[in-house]
Amino acid sequence: MPPVRNTPVPGIVEGLCDRHDRAAFSCGNLPLDRYLKEQAGQDLRRRCASPFVLVPASGSPTILGYYTLSSYGVDVGELPVGVAKRLPRYPLLPAPLLGRLAVDQRHHGQGIGEFLLLDALHRACEHAVDVAAAAVIVDAIDPAAARFYQRFGFMPFPSTNTRLFLPRKTVAALFD
Repeated sequence: MPPVRNTPVPGIVEGLCDRHDRAAFSCGNLPLDRYLKEQAGQDLRRRCASPFVLVPASGSPTILGYYTLSSYGVDVGELPVGVAKRLPRYPLLPAPLLGRLAVDQRHHGQGIGEFLLLDALHRACEHAVDVAAAAVIVDAIDPAAARFYQRFGFMPFPSTNTRLFLPRKTVAALFD
């Protein structure tokens, strides 16, 4: 796991709501931009995903970056054999899914992606105290995004390089 930057992040993370300016957000990836602008509110209302946004501490509605968390069931057979043999023999194991993570292109290179990832992992870890979770799963949008997650210890599923996981024990150790 690479060292975490000590760069102060200019804002706070909060749940997506109507006051946030989704229209001005552009990360440079059309599907991620479109999701925030057109689908995130629907997913929130339908309770399919929980979008979280980083906004300036000043109270501005500008979105600096965002991520989504939702529930997921991991098929133990999809995991690497060495990991699966240490887990219970249930057909599905619960895990939070980090489905999307994006930073507005005006703020690339400021450590915001790393900050959002750690915030998502912390949120998932806190939730796992009350609701069991075996790992945190991430769906990387492309191979470059997968490499970003791998820098933080995420391991790819054997069947695809863009779906990765980080064992819950590893996540918990980050915050002990």
